Amino acid sequence: MQQSLDSNQKATVAPDSVKTSLLKNLLFGFDFEPVLSDFRIIFERDPAARNWLEVVFCYPGLHALCLHRLAHWLHCRGVSFFPRLISHIGRFFTGIEIHPGAEIGKGVFIDHGMGVVIGETAIVGDYTLIYQGVTLGGTGKESGKRHPTVGKNVVIGSGAKVLGNIQLGDRVRVGAGSVVLRDVPADSTVVGVPGRIISRKDNHHSPLEHNKLPDVEATVIRSLLSRIEQLEQKLKSYESTVIHRTNGK
Repeated sequence: MQQSLDSNQKATVAPDSVKTSLLKNLLFGFDFEPVLSDFRIIFERDPAARNWLEVVFCYPGLHALCLHRLAHWLHCRGVSFFPRLISHIGRFFTGIEIHPGAEIGKGVFIDHGMGVVIGETAIVGDYTLIYQGVTLGGTGKESGKRHPTVGKNVVIGSGAKVLGNIQLGDRVRVGAGSVVLRDVPADSTVVGVPGRIISRKDNHHSPLEHNKLPDVEATVIRSLLSRIEQLEQKLKSYESTVIHRTNGK
C-alpha cells in the first residue's frame, strides 16, 4: 500500500519537474539585451516616439525584430518549422519579412518598415537604421553566403536595394532608391542606380539628415550644362570673328 502511494506521488511530481526543466531549457541562452536595445534606440532615432506604450504597441519594426529574435534563437537550435512560421506571422502583421537565419545586431531600428525584406544569410550590424521598402537580398540561386553583410551604424534609405554577397562598412549611408551591387568602404555614401560611392569621411551629420546626401546626377547635369554654355560662348566668339574678317575684306 505504501509503495503504491509513493508511486502515485512520483507520478504527480514528475510531470511538474519535467515542465520546469523544459521551461528552463527554453529560456536558457536567450539574450534579452538586444530586445531592450531595440526598444531604447527608438526614442533616440524617432522624434515621433512620445511614450513607451506607443512604442510597444504601435511600432511594427519593433514587433518584427522581437519575433525575429525568437525565430532566430529557435533556428540556431535546429528547430525547422516553427522559426519559419514565426517569420511568416511577423510578415503578415508587420509587412516586414526577415528570414530566421538572418543575423541582426542590437539597437537596430526599422522605421515604419513596410516592404522590408532581409534574406537568410544577411548580417546586420549594431545600431543600423533601416527605412521602409529596403531589400537585403540575393542576386540568384547560388548557395552559401548570398546576402549582404551590413556594418555598424549604417543608414539605408527608403526603397534602397542591397543585393548579393557584398559588404557595407561601418557608418555607410545608402541614399533612398539606390541599388548597391558592390562593396562599400566605411564612412562612405552610396547614391544612384547602380549605386556610386562618394567618400565623405564626415561623421558629424545625424543619421536622419537625408537632405544632405549628395546628388550625383544633378552634379553631372550641372557640369554638362556649364560645358555647353562655354562651348556656345566660344562658338559665338568664333562666328563674330569670322564675320568681322569677312566684312573687313
